[in-house]
Amino acid sequence: MSGFVTKPEPVQVPGLVHLHTGKVRDLYRAENGDLVMVASDRTSAFDWVLPNEIPDKGRILTQLSLWWFERIVDLVPNHVVSTEVPVGAPADWKGRTLVCRSLEMVPVECVARGYLAGSGLEEYRADRTVCGIALPEGLDNGSELPAPIYTPALKAEVGEHDENVPYEETARRIGAELAATLRQTTLAVYGRARDIARERGIILADTKFEFGLLDGELVIGDEVLTPDSSRFWPADEWQPGRNQPSFDKQIIRDWLASPASGWDRHSELPPPPLPPEIVEHTRAKYIEAYERLTGTSWV
Repeated sequence: MSGFVTKPEPVQVPGLVHLHTGKVRDLYRAENGDLVMVASDRTSAFDWVLPNEIPDKGRILTQLSLWWFERIVDLVPNHVVSTEVPVGAPADWKGRTLVCRSLEMVPVECVARGYLAGSGLEEYRADRTVCGIALPEGLDNGSELPAPIYTPALKAEVGEHDENVPYEETARRIGAELAATLRQTTLAVYGRARDIARERGIILADTKFEFGLLDGELVIGDEVLTPDSSRFWPADEWQPGRNQPSFDKQIIRDWLASPASGWDRHSELPPPPLPPEIVEHTRAKYIEAYERLTGTSWV
């Protein structure tokens, strides 16, 4: 069992219909058909949405996504209409709200990997492949791949694992032409973002995107290139053969998996609250990623 330790009640706003409460984002529909996406400060690990929030996290994710949208708009349009908070919404929504065009979402999570980590590392150690793609011998934890690879997944419900699938399976489900466009666009955006991050002393090890269709045109949606959807590593500390320092919630995973938490993640019991120092350290990592990438201070 997994999911929310305590599922929040949706905020009621005049003129908005609540559609979904996700791990981080709450989704509403406006009267004109636009979607209103609000990034909370919730955080998740091991398929659980944790009882603690990470202060400012939702705003950081939103502002960083907007920064990246501007830098990839020539590669793929995005779903953002405005950042204005709807009338009657809580003041706390400021800075964490995106008013978006409603897309016909493609049921594939598009993952680009440039380095060996996570589930890809586990598979590589077992049979020298990642999501069925053969890789050369001699790679290790954190190694750069000979070239970036595209490894799609089927997105799961809250509390479930996303399912890695072969590229051919996505082509069967959504059609060969759309599958090829997703792969091409994902790798193009990854390549652009990897180069931008590298200039700022950050390695973009891997990332995931979600796309939708609007009048037949591919549009990128949700969040992009944030510490929640990507593995960011400090380039000056990169050392293959070990787990890399990162700008994400790895500190949360490490604490939950340690004896200090007193929690067995393989049990059906929900995880315990995070200690204040873990919350603050995680917040600091999100802020550092934002500041290093954008070159501006988080206020």
